[in-house]
Amino acid sequence: MSHDLWQRAAALSARAHRHQHRKDGSTPYASHPFRVAMTIALIFGFDDSEILAGAMLHDTIEDCDLDYDDILAQFGRNVADFVAVMSKDTRLEEEIREVAYDQQLAEGPWQGRLIKLADVYDNLSDASGGMKDAMLVRGERILALTGADDELAGARETLMALMDRIGVGA
Repeated sequence: MSHDLWQRAAALSARAHRHQHRKDGSTPYASHPFRVAMTIALIFGFDDSEILAGAMLHDTIEDCDLDYDDILAQFGRNVADFVAVMSKDTRLEEEIREVAYDQQLAEGPWQGRLIKLADVYDNLSDASGGMKDAMLVRGERILALTGADDELAGARETLMALMDRIGVGA
């Protein structure tokens, strides 16, 4: 595994998200992509450096001043494709955007769906109040999209277990 790749991705992600905060207004946003990568490695058990780099960068196209070509030039096609599949087209109306997003996730590489499972896992772990319900719905959507991915069975089971625990108290 090339540690250099995900370390460079972590540095770029931290710089790209440096002025952003989570919805609570105080937690630095960069903690989210770091937790997503940690979830993939430590909870889901994947240590591929390209997947971890993609996880670190998964919100940079959508939320920062980076585009596909920036990621491609610095990290290669696989990482750029993982990040692109995780990026919603914000030019579209919300209803159309969500349908298009689900379609691109379904048609994209399984590694992108793995990153999305970890993204939902982290957001659900971090959610409070009414946000939990919205995250449970997102969890159901990604579980439906990943049902045919044999390589994601363990990650799916882990997310389902978290959803069951949180859903009980929702």
